[in-house]
Amino acid sequence: MNSTKTHTTSLILAICIGLSAVPAASFAQKPPPPGGKGPDLNESTIKSSGAHQVLGEVWVDNWFKLYINGEPLLEDSVSIKTERSFNAERFEFNADYPMTIAFEFRDFMENNTGLEYIGSRRQQMGDGGAIAQFKDMSTGKLLTATGSNWRCITVQSAPADNSCERENNPDVALANCAETLTSVPGNWMAPDFNDSSWPRASVHRESDVRPKDGYDRVSWDASAKLIWGPDLKKDNILYCRVTVGG
Repeated sequence: MNSTKTHTTSLILAICIGLSAVPAASFAQKPPPPGGKGPDLNESTIKSSGAHQVLGEVWVDNWFKLYINGEPLLEDSVSIKTERSFNAERFEFNADYPMTIAFEFRDFMENNTGLEYIGSRRQQMGDGGAIAQFKDMSTGKLLTATGSNWRCITVQSAPADNSCERENNPDVALANCAETLTSVPGNWMAPDFNDSSWPRASVHRESDVRPKDGYDRVSWDASAKLIWGPDLKKDNILYCRVTVGG
């Protein structure tokens, strides 16, 4: 073997050895840039206590935080500050039954008027939507899926009137851009919180929510429905709950 071939072979070998020493995580996809979309499906295993292993699957336009039995479990892997944070989450965790599932859902809004793309030709009211399902991993049984049996309260709604979309400088100080806030006790996610006065979740058609980017990566049970407050565009922050098992 001549010196050139020897040098080439040595170089290739060195590169291969170098690559094998780099942790696999180094090749993971980088976080999406601000304003971009998240990965279609993010999968994770969460360390938590409980006698039952549960599989959860969630898709939200735009963002969620999940509490199980009053304790925070998972936050959407794509920041609420990302305009188009469409993605699904699939995760495994342990919990005890009965299990209280409590979500904080948020649609993206640039300020408290509820508008997005402010100052551009696309200035508009955004629309929300959420769907989730939970299964017992040992039996494969569906524990619950979002539907009209869930209780949801709208915590923040805006703007007061659709004409706010046409304002040059939309601000909640303007009557047509004003927000409506609902006070909710700090223990709203706790198992012993009484949510009987909360409205039933509003079920919305897929054609109205227009779910994308991750929604089709999940095999949704036939009972799983897209839910939100009564108004897909004006309702921006919601708290939703259900208790299952026993």
